[in-house]
Amino acid sequence: MGQKHVILFINGTNSNGVVCDISDSLEHLLDFSTLKFNVKARRLFLEDGTEIKDISLLRNKDKLYVSQGDDFIELPTSSGDSQCSEWVTLNVGGKYFTTSKRTLTSEPSSMLARMFSEDNDGYLFTPSSTDKNGAYLIDRTPTYFEPILNYLRCGQLVYDFNVNPEGILEEARFFGIESIIPILEQTISQTKISKDDLPLTRRDVVHALIQTQYTSELRFQGVNLSGADLSKLDLRYINFKYANLQGCNLTGSNLSWCCLERADLSHAVLDNAQLLGVKSLCANLEGVTMKNCNFKDPAGIRAIMEGVNLKGAILEGSDMGGVNLRVATLKNANLKNCDLRAAVLAGADLENCDLSGSDLHEANLRGANLKDAAFELMLTPLHMSQTIR
Repeated sequence: MGQKHVILFINGTNSNGVVCDISDSLEHLLDFSTLKFNVKARRLFLEDGTEIKDISLLRNKDKLYVSQGDDFIELPTSSGDSQCSEWVTLNVGGKYFTTSKRTLTSEPSSMLARMFSEDNDGYLFTPSSTDKNGAYLIDRTPTYFEPILNYLRCGQLVYDFNVNPEGILEEARFFGIESIIPILEQTISQTKISKDDLPLTRRDVVHALIQTQYTSELRFQGVNLSGADLSKLDLRYINFKYANLQGCNLTGSNLSWCCLERADLSHAVLDNAQLLGVKSLCANLEGVTMKNCNFKDPAGIRAIMEGVNLKGAILEGSDMGGVNLRVATLKNANLKNCDLRAAVLAGADLENCDLSGSDLHEANLRGANLKDAAFELMLTPLHMSQTIR
């Protein structure tokens, strides 16, 4: 029995075939195809579109279609074969799409439907020109056309995260795919809203700082800065009233004379921060870390922290001399080795608060909840006058 051979064709055509003996390697077949067709052959397909990866699977007289890297292109079929004639290949901006006429005509009023719908005289509108492979040429961007085609196939808008929905919307308007336009408009609207809600970044804050003198009040009132890295920045005099600073990294930053009234700093990190004269009335600092912070202003201006929520906060080793924590919540807080001289803790909730090693000389604890609070190794014993109303 003689050597087996195959017949090679250019992808998408069924003419000018070249006979080639089956060699012992796929690379040899590709090199032969490159030479015969004067193209850079990269892939081989069978008639049904199966890509050949193993030469041993080829049979005698198989038809192979040579591709320069493109996917398999369905062959144009005769009008007598009604089932095959339902398939159409489009060349959209250099990318091939094979689909059915049923898909292309699923939106009856669209341009695609008018191009590929047929009446008794043939096409209602003559389709665009064809390329050398018989694919219909459409001069549009394939990136935006593909989601439109998928929508016509399954009725769902599905597109890659990196594709701009505004580009898909323009394609939908061009082709007249009316049913998808409201979906895309809503998607774009929601995307813009979500971008507006994104928190500011360190870069945004630094840009604002550069343009503003440190003695001028810079307003970040009500701004979303959640999760931002603001460590080691000079943030003096800034108005953060009602701002969202959840989980911010403020390590080593200078927040002196800032307004943090009713701001949310829950679970933020402020270790080694400067907080001289800060105003944080009723702010939420639950779970915050504030080790070795300095609240003590040499000029005697108190840090105002009335009604602040410091539940579970860590303030170990902080200098809080003269700070006003009246009616603040410090339940389960860690205030070990803090300087609280002359601090106002009247009416504060200090339940289960650890004040071991702290200096409470002349501190006002009248009316405070001291249930299960720890006062071991204190530098100055508490006087009764400090705790009685």
